[in-house]
Amino acid sequence: MTSARPQILIVDDEPANVQVVAEALAGFDLYFATNGARALQMAVSQPFDLILLDVVMPNMDGFEVLRWLKSEAKTQHIPVIFITAMTDVNDEARGFDLGAVDYIVKPISPPITRARVRTHIEIKRQRDLLEQHAAMDGLTKIANRRRFDESLARVWRAAQRSGEPLTLMLIDVDYFKRYNDYYGHSPGDECLRRIAHALEHAFSRGDDLAARYGGEEFALLIAGDQGETSVRRVIDAIADLEIPHARSDASVFVSVSLGAVVTRPDLTQPDTALSAADRLLYAAKEAGRDQGHLDDQITGRRAVIRRQPEKPTVVSLP
Repeated sequence: MTSARPQILIVDDEPANVQVVAEALAGFDLYFATNGARALQMAVSQPFDLILLDVVMPNMDGFEVLRWLKSEAKTQHIPVIFITAMTDVNDEARGFDLGAVDYIVKPISPPITRARVRTHIEIKRQRDLLEQHAAMDGLTKIANRRRFDESLARVWRAAQRSGEPLTLMLIDVDYFKRYNDYYGHSPGDECLRRIAHALEHAFSRGDDLAARYGGEEFALLIAGDQGETSVRRVIDAIADLEIPHARSDASVFVSVSLGAVVTRPDLTQPDTALSAADRLLYAAKEAGRDQGHLDDQITGRRAVIRRQPEKPTVVSLP
């Protein structure tokens, strides 16, 4: 979220009701919609902390709006409080079954409304914090494998709709066991943290994601056909750290081997693409490490990218 204050969407077809709720919630960042369609449009494009939703509205009532909210990945975790003059227990039960977190009965009580809103915003903040930690690698503080797998599934679906390519990359720190054995586990941990930070810094655009995939292995998910450019960027980013590695047969500094695949969802499946990247990573290690092997499944081009003293070189493969 970009705002320090909670962002709340108030949905009611009666402007007078919106005004009453807004006065009760002074101090929050408030947004308004007077029909269900507009509310859904706003909720998809804005990361709200809470939605206050009128039940009785023309064309699309609150129950239908809630059903849509809970079916959309971007909005399904936003807590929704119904505001209604209806007091039928069956209607209340229906709202809870659809996913509402609370009911506020009209005419509203400002102190009760504020208290309930604060409670549910705090619950959401705590849940979001737990989810962030669950998706973060404890050592390096970047995304973990669970987060990577979830992001890959989401970005893959988006690419299926758009037809845009993706670049997947698996990266392994060369001779890391030797590094740990020689320098110790604490310096080894710091080495992984520095590599993780360099990767995250180099790949922080939009849906691009750097993750610790396990042990000394990292993964990158990059939107678009960024294969050769991304491989060079990885090699440069790690080499520029200049972390000494006295026991490496590949370089005087810590280096990486990597396998990269450029593909589209109509050409393969996520698991197959990752397996291809893993085979390319293995080939890079077998070929001497400190290099990247690239397979562009869209153009059919394959390449080996190595770093020379001045700049990376690219060797095309048949």
